Amino acid sequence: MTTTTTTSTPTGSAIVEAFAQRFDVICGEVEKVMVELRPVIEDVLIAMLAEGNVLLEGVPGIGKTYLIKTLGQVLDLQFRRVQFTADLMPSDIIGMSLLVQDAHGKRLTFQKGPLFTNLLLADEINRATPKTQSALLEAMEEHSVTIGGTTNRLEEPFFILATQNPIEQDGTYPLPKAQLDKFLFKLLVGYPSPEGLVEVAMRTTFEKYPDVQPIVTGADIIKMRELVRQVPVASHVEDLAMRLARATQPQSEHATATTRKYIEAGTGPRGLLAILHSAKARALTRGNFYVAAEDVRAVALQALRHRIQPNLQAEAEGIKADEILRQILEEVKETTK
Repeated sequence: MTTTTTTSTPTGSAIVEAFAQRFDVICGEVEKVMVELRPVIEDVLIAMLAEGNVLLEGVPGIGKTYLIKTLGQVLDLQFRRVQFTADLMPSDIIGMSLLVQDAHGKRLTFQKGPLFTNLLLADEINRATPKTQSALLEAMEEHSVTIGGTTNRLEEPFFILATQNPIEQDGTYPLPKAQLDKFLFKLLVGYPSPEGLVEVAMRTTFEKYPDVQPIVTGADIIKMRELVRQVPVASHVEDLAMRLARATQPQSEHATATTRKYIEAGTGPRGLLAILHSAKARALTRGNFYVAAEDVRAVALQALRHRIQPNLQAEAEGIKADEILRQILEEVKETTK
């Protein structure tokens, strides 16, 4: 009598559960170093799993740069940082062609810049000139760099996480809307609470920073991104995301009273794609293999705040993009199909 052994394969629910558990472990590892930044950590990871770039905005000294550096260690990715300044040139980021001489004679060789990495920190991106800022556009959109007619693919996974300081205007060059649109999320990093501030002081003045361990590799992240793309979206949830995006457009039939009063220009198709793709990633992090209306609403603010343009009336009344979007989120209701 012969017996056969079978190897069990993970079920769909087990795969989703493992995804959510791994996400939670990554966040917990980063939290060893970063205090009171769990929502920001989650949003950055959701954007990365949705194959998007992130712009973090906040005043100096609140941990934006260290957060990104720690993420690079926990995700076990090749990490490089570029400090953006007014004299930074595109070749300082992309690289340049050099004339070298060897045994075979003179030839041109391409020397890769810091852009050729997995995780690039573009620190204080708004301090560089528009010419230098635009050097990132092809990499952000197509994950490639073209030099001298030759296209060089960037190694996957590839992400750009940029920071900017919102309070300093001297010597800065605000990112144009076309480039802002290339960021999946814009995240606002605020001050810690009094208790959090004490915890930061205790960690940095009495103890050394705890060591963080790599949790996943680049190959793991690619597999997680592939699973994100497979998450289904019901028609009524897709309709909600569409109406939220269209509600930011003053001339649209879906525009709300708040839109017509306070918005000059709204988001395009990329805003809708950002909502849907990041909502898929968020659903998986909650252990669900479907996108709920809650997921759409949870990511809409991060995906749209840099894609709308408040009008003069909003500026005169001191109403910011976030307040406008929160009102729109309340005005746009779910429908069932």
